[in-house]
Amino acid sequence: MSNVMDNRCPSCNAPITFNPTLGKFKCEYCDCEFTAEELKSVEDSQVALTEEGKAPEYVSYNCPDCGAQIIADETTSATFCLYCGNSSILKNKLSGEFKPDKIIPFKKVKEDAIEAFKKLAKGRIFIPKDFLSEKNIEKITGLYIPFWLYDFKVNGGIFLNATKIKSWASGDMRYTQTDYYDVYREGTFGYDMVPCDGSKKFNNDIMNSIEPFNYKEMVDFNPAYLSGFLAERFDVSKDEAFPEARDRVLRSTEEQMMADAVGYSSKSLVTKNLNATAVNTRYALLPVWMVNIKYEDKYYLFAMNGQTGEFIGDIPLDKKKATKFFLILMVVLFVVITAIYYIAAMMGAM
Repeated sequence: MSNVMDNRCPSCNAPITFNPTLGKFKCEYCDCEFTAEELKSVEDSQVALTEEGKAPEYVSYNCPDCGAQIIADETTSATFCLYCGNSSILKNKLSGEFKPDKIIPFKKVKEDAIEAFKKLAKGRIFIPKDFLSEKNIEKITGLYIPFWLYDFKVNGGIFLNATKIKSWASGDMRYTQTDYYDVYREGTFGYDMVPCDGSKKFNNDIMNSIEPFNYKEMVDFNPAYLSGFLAERFDVSKDEAFPEARDRVLRSTEEQMMADAVGYSSKSLVTKNLNATAVNTRYALLPVWMVNIKYEDKYYLFAMNGQTGEFIGDIPLDKKKATKFFLILMVVLFVVITAIYYIAAMMGAM
């Protein structure tokens, strides 16, 4: 039987999870605190004493309803799928190539995500009655999303047509002079850690909306950070994700070169010759709090950056509530208008 990642307190052997506020692992039973390195050191010494001498492995759950692959420790075996809400999930091994290089640990706790979720619904009078139910709020879960981070070197140049226009008046006449220029810009640009989503299940637009992440706080991957959270493994390879990241840096380079051509009244791109080379690639896990709520056969996603607190979400419209409101409003307006018309008619008769 395979070993399962299960962080235990070195002091009392109770389950221990990562506390984003402290930036450490805290035992809720004996209040002891440990860094990831300290837990790793204890884990390594324990591995050395085991009969097989094998390091703990992860397990992945494959949702039979939507196919999402979730990586977590054994304590998540009775949980729900974050994408479709299905609670029936299957175990499978995670190995080798799926081990991340880097990770940004959670800094925002669940209470922060709940507050942001409630804030999203404020002022929305047509929100469904049970959308903010305790049942849905409790489903907000911390999830590590897989990302590829590329370091790029871009070189080349662009050729532009540009104009300078000046006008002046002399007597009753006004003159306009237009000068035409051929403009060339070239250079070399470096880009560090350009992110590209490694999951087909997670909406790229939503991920872009809760960026950026502070990569200065990224650390070497340590399995202890997964304790208390879920993590999805990548299903988009680094080669499949590369074109999107490459196009992103090429667009940024072109825009920067265009912006560098200053002092012209107008400018237009004629040709470009830009080449992007990936000099380094990292596989990283980035923290997100999220919940997917089903309402009238449609899923509504809420997501919050687990590091910065930036959030985005969809709120459904309760059509029955909205219809009832507008019917009442129409009746009230009809009564008011009728009353005004009646009073005006009575005053005219007098």
